[in-house]
Amino acid sequence: MPKMKTRKSVKSKFKVTATGKLLQNHPGRRHKLAKKSSNRKRRLLKQSVVNKGQTKMYLHLMGVA
Repeated sequence: MPKMKTRKSVKSKFKVTATGKLLQNHPGRRHKLAKKSSNRKRRLLKQSVVNKGQTKMYLHLMGVA
């Protein structure tokens, strides 16, 4: 059986924590920032944890689990 290839697009979008959770960046922070409030832009800067249902799928695509 050949090795499973890592999906590079998925690997670049997520970061695996030491406990096995996935962190993701929020979309909407690249352009058209003038119309967004500073409070909203600040919120978009912070990373969020991916929910458990999606985590298993993304880890599989990354070749971690």
